[in-house]
Amino acid sequence: MQDKMTEKIVDLFSEFDIPSYEQWREVTENSLKGDSFEKKLVTETYEGFLLQPMYRKEDTDNLPLLQSLPGKAPFTRGTKILPGGWEISQEINVATPSAFNEVVTHDLSRGQTSLNIVLDTPTKGGKNPNEDLLEVGKGGLSISGVNDVADALKDINLANVSIHLNAGANSLPILAFFIAHLEQGEQPVGKLHGCIGMDPLAELVTNGTLSYELEECYSLMADVTKWAIENTPNLQTVLIHGNVYHDGGGSAVEELAFTLATGVEYLHALITRGVEINKAASSIRFSFSVGSDYFMEVAKLRAARTLWAKIVETFGGNEEAQKMTMHARTSAWTKTVFDPFVNMLRATTEAFSAAVGGADSIHVSCFDEAIQKSTTFSRRIARNASIILKEEAHIARTSDPAGGSWYVEVLTNEIANKAWELFQETEVNGGIFQSMIKGFPQKLVQQTASKKIRNIALCKDVFVGTNMYVNMEEKVGDWSANDETSQINDHINQVKGRADISVESLATKLNKTKASIKAAKRGASLGELAKALGRKSEAILSVKGIQPTRGAIQFEEIRQTVNANAEKTGKRQSVFLANLGSIPSHKAQADFAAEFFGVGGFDVIQNNGFASAKEAADAAVASNADIVIICGKDEAYQQLAIPLTMSIKKEAEQVTVLLAGNPSKEDKVSYKEAGIFEFVHADLNCYDFLSQLLLKKGVLHNDKTRFQPSNI
Repeated sequence: MQDKMTEKIVDLFSEFDIPSYEQWREVTENSLKGDSFEKKLVTETYEGFLLQPMYRKEDTDNLPLLQSLPGKAPFTRGTKILPGGWEISQEINVATPSAFNEVVTHDLSRGQTSLNIVLDTPTKGGKNPNEDLLEVGKGGLSISGVNDVADALKDINLANVSIHLNAGANSLPILAFFIAHLEQGEQPVGKLHGCIGMDPLAELVTNGTLSYELEECYSLMADVTKWAIENTPNLQTVLIHGNVYHDGGGSAVEELAFTLATGVEYLHALITRGVEINKAASSIRFSFSVGSDYFMEVAKLRAARTLWAKIVETFGGNEEAQKMTMHARTSAWTKTVFDPFVNMLRATTEAFSAAVGGADSIHVSCFDEAIQKSTTFSRRIARNASIILKEEAHIARTSDPAGGSWYVEVLTNEIANKAWELFQETEVNGGIFQSMIKGFPQKLVQQTASKKIRNIALCKDVFVGTNMYVNMEEKVGDWSANDETSQINDHINQVKGRADISVESLATKLNKTKASIKAAKRGASLGELAKALGRKSEAILSVKGIQPTRGAIQFEEIRQTVNANAEKTGKRQSVFLANLGSIPSHKAQADFAAEFFGVGGFDVIQNNGFASAKEAADAAVASNADIVIICGKDEAYQQLAIPLTMSIKKEAEQVTVLLAGNPSKEDKVSYKEAGIFEFVHADLNCYDFLSQLLLKKGVLHNDKTRFQPSNI
């Protein structure tokens, strides 16, 4: 019966001719009524791709990777033959070991499957807490010795849970503490799995400086890797971060190319120091940020596996070694301070991209990530997003869910080709390190970031709740993170009370890892181990850094400044809408104006419109608003804008009068002569304009360098 129904449906469709692309395009262009097809329907990305409004089977006919299979080189469709899902690897950024243990014990019992430890800045830099008091615990966990690791991991069996830890430029001291803890607790060292990884180049380009000789870092990397191969074969020792390029505002192509170039640098460092290629490649894990461009991010992860397989094959690695281990974290760039619950949606769609793209482990950002450290509630919501995608949406039941999509297949190929070109250009420059010295990656990322920031300022790139669709009734939520000051102070005092353990130089030891573990068991501190392994008290290397930031920060700073000024003066900057005529006559412009000023935190005074210039002027002056914006149709402007402006200026010279729209050059001259300050329209740079207004009103001052507007 079902077969007959299917045949009938197919037969019905056979009555219709299948139109060609040319026929579809002709109809589409006719519907545009003279507008350009390319301008209206073709989208140019920050990567330089021209996204078409429709993709067809013919677009994939010559793609080289279309017939590849899951679990088979070059791993475009994933590194596993059968779908296996991803580890739920939520970052735990608690400051002190005891508090960390409490949080992680709870979270592991609520669905988290991987121990993702975030270290604070001093710990990543190889410093004891008393060497950098102001930064202790700010970004994550403070560890100064094996006892701290024991406290943090109390009652946690590392044989049953994988670990993901970015240890900074030199992972050996942290690894030594973990191994010493396991040995002291008589736990099996060989069952430790996951990654305790180092990435000196990411530290260099993020901070702009490095306190180790780079060659010394590479020697330590090789020493740790050799030890791990023999003693903990399932523990990876190198963790390469693409996040620094993404969070600095770079494109998907830039993140991918520079991350792969770092992988080549580390492979070469390991191989030349005696680590066999297959072991070296298998010791490396990659971490990528996943942004809001859904299909681009899916394609990026697929392309990453493809290109890494090609690189490892070129080095002589076998098919197993060509498999990329990939961690993904949802983007920090896209998160906002205002209307933070929207971050839940952003993080969920980004996690969806990571899952469909085939990430092996995923961190979903907490909605309050841009505001504070995570709370029990925010971690639960983030963790549940991953659980829902995995267990209820069943994404993990399908290998390469995006495979076969003509759009995604084409995009994967384009990203792979363009990233490979940039990767090769980086290699021609001498590799990633020499390119950093020359400022090559930094320059490209900055150029892309500047384009993004401008489009955000123009409201072409939308951040819901920040530069568009602002929640004017937003109130601060009652979900503040716990104050860790007391715990941090206690932790610092405990560290100060410990006796120093003399540690001889470990840099000349044949087996630095074994010697470091022995010293850690004797009670050596993080700072003592790091110094013995080559950390200097001052920077050895310096390059231009890539500053991690967020796309919405410029609008947030305007709004925070307006809010602060309102608290200080008791009066918020206000905008009166001088709406001309009936509601249908002014609604479009009035809605636009309300949105335009709302993103800056201005108080927008609404009304249903005025029949005459005098009536509008009287109401505007009576409102005591700092700014008046005239809203209506062009015909109304021709008759009423000038007398309205002159009436307002006569009664209140200090009021700034604006007009919603973009009149002709001739009309602008007349309007400005009457006293209109500027014209507000969709092509105006919203950020620059609001900055200029606030400077004019004395809310901002010239020392606020972030608010220096360009010429309008």
